[in-house]
Amino acid sequence: MNEAKAAPALFLHQVVRTFHQGETKLEILRGTDFALWPGEAVALVAPSGAGKSTLLQISGLLEKADGGEIYVGGQPTAHMDDAGRTALRRLEIGFVYQFHHLLPEFTAIENIMLPQLIRGLARHDAKQRSQQLLNYLGLGERAKHRPSELSGGEQQRVAIARAVANAPRLLLADEPTGNLDPNTADHVFSALMQLVKASGLAALIVTHNMDLAARMDRRVTLQDGHVVELK
Repeated sequence: MNEAKAAPALFLHQVVRTFHQGETKLEILRGTDFALWPGEAVALVAPSGAGKSTLLQISGLLEKADGGEIYVGGQPTAHMDDAGRTALRRLEIGFVYQFHHLLPEFTAIENIMLPQLIRGLARHDAKQRSQQLLNYLGLGERAKHRPSELSGGEQQRVAIARAVANAPRLLLADEPTGNLDPNTADHVFSALMQLVKASGLAALIVTHNMDLAARMDRRVTLQDGHVVELK
């Protein structure tokens, strides 16, 4: 292993998650292990109900596991309080969902500036970084447009820029191209992959699109509560 990959951006060790429905016990994760490295994009493909969303929520510190440890950038999180988890999530993790969730009253650049301002970055610096991200994603001239004035693909690229605005180590994406037509999905996916490779970001991407999954560095699935590599 080379120096650049000395520590995974995300490491799940013996993670357990169980749900109870009446007298029925659903073991979603059964002591699973998984490592995601900087600069790597991994596709998570599995049938509905297999636990993809649960794995993503736990990896993003939005949901607590019943056992095991989740390391983000080498930092253990299982015993963190809510404030600590929130602070780490704000600094180290970006999220992209199937629907963009942009704030309609703000322009594209303002949507990207918001997480940076919340973090405490000066307005001038936040605006500069936001414009750089828009330029990189081919949206430089759309900075002052509100979401309603952007196409679906443009809105999703703004959502990606917002997710990486604070330069997180880890990007978690849940069907980020699921609402887009094939051509637009391909364009958005290509922009996302460029960003991952250029920034050294680690990305775990839930997708049902096997063509897109095949273009990522690795493909994994969930079988019997464990993360399993796909060939």
